[in-house]
Amino acid sequence: MLKEGNKAPDFNAVDQNENKVKLSAFRDKKNVVLYFYPKDMTPGCTTEACDFKDNFKKFKDTVILGISLDSPARHQKFIDKYGLPFDLISDADQKVVNKFGVWQEKKLYGKTFMGIVRSTFIIDKKGVIRKIFPKVRVKGHVDEVIEVLKGI
Repeated sequence: MLKEGNKAPDFNAVDQNENKVKLSAFRDKKNVVLYFYPKDMTPGCTTEACDFKDNFKKFKDTVILGISLDSPARHQKFIDKYGLPFDLISDADQKVVNKFGVWQEKKLYGKTFMGIVRSTFIIDKKGVIRKIFPKVRVKGHVDEVIEVLKGI
């Protein structure tokens, strides 16, 4: 399990344009808000993405990256539909979600299944995890993230 103070695991993945994204590319340049969410176009995920969008100007010196298992094409539709000003990472092979420990057993309506547990990691310019928000509740979450970034 990753803990605050650990070095964030590096990853290579692709964004909505199928451009390669490497977490370590931001080191010494920008803080990173890495938020994991279950699925594009679903109510909670749309609310979370739009909250980040609506507060985007408050994220100075910070890169926001959303990650789900959705394909780059589906991410692009999500971005286009809601005007999202940040990249969405496709993790179809589940390598990133496993590195960050957010691929877990979930329960819904009495059924058990594996899925992404909504989580956010704040990573500083040195690549250190400064804050982990496990099992995120969407309402008010972006404000919590902004508050933590003020202290970095």
